[in-house]
Amino acid sequence: YERISPYPIVQRRFVLLHTEQSLNFNRLLLDGLHDRFTEFGHRVDPVLIPADLRPDDFAEWAESTGIGYAEGVFIAPRMASERLERLLLTLPVPRILLNFPPHEVNVDSVIWDVSEAVYQSVLHLRRMGHSRILYVGDIGTQRGFRLRWQTFRDALQEVNEDATPTAHLPLLAYVPEQEKFDARAFIDRYRELKPSAIVCAIDELAVPVYRALTDAGVRVPTDCSLIGIVNEQTDDLPLLTRPLLLIKECGFRAADRMLWRIANPSAPYEHLRVRGGFYAGTTTGTIQ
Repeated sequence: YERISPYPIVQRRFVLLHTEQSLNFNRLLLDGLHDRFTEFGHRVDPVLIPADLRPDDFAEWAESTGIGYAEGVFIAPRMASERLERLLLTLPVPRILLNFPPHEVNVDSVIWDVSEAVYQSVLHLRRMGHSRILYVGDIGTQRGFRLRWQTFRDALQEVNEDATPTAHLPLLAYVPEQEKFDARAFIDRYRELKPSAIVCAIDELAVPVYRALTDAGVRVPTDCSLIGIVNEQTDDLPLLTRPLLLIKECGFRAADRMLWRIANPSAPYEHLRVRGGFYAGTTTGTIQ
């Protein structure tokens, strides 16, 4: 009798909804969610959304998975379509969007601040004397990708305000036309534009871009500096100069926000951006 806790513990079950596109950062999000929920005795289960799920079949799929009976759901970035994301946002349970929020949607959101990451990257290269910076990445299929591209343009314009006319920064970009990276097309674009530095804005492009450069005889950072906006350092890359994306910390913070939302269902919605620092690795150098 003395070993029985006077405060009954209720284990809550939460769900992280994700797609195959979000697998590369799903582990980090789960780690953050798990670390925080474990402190309260709760659990979080990942649920993979089928790639071929049609909007007309959404209600049946949601019923079969039982996600409507969870205490709350977390919606990962990079859904197959914005229509699917909006269907997920209609689920009759507390929801936290791990993404930049769409307009006119009542939902809390928590996301790592890629806008700040792009600014940090551009400013770091400018301080090292680079004036021809090539942006590499998707600029339109996801809200986060559109924000990165817009921020890159804004950052160039901002640093130009304090520059002399001869130091004007041109807007350079390489946008892959297919899901599969085309190394030859990229190198052709690189040789055409002749940048002194590259900002690789998408995680899965960092390794292909680096390999394409080295295979073409381009020395990093002697011939061209490279910054990658990546989820984490990998063994396939040298010590990469990069902004630090606090993905795991976003999961931790999102768990807190979920418990707060359950306790305060009528409170105003909030959108949180978790800002990280910057790591100067071995892939950037100063213009001589």
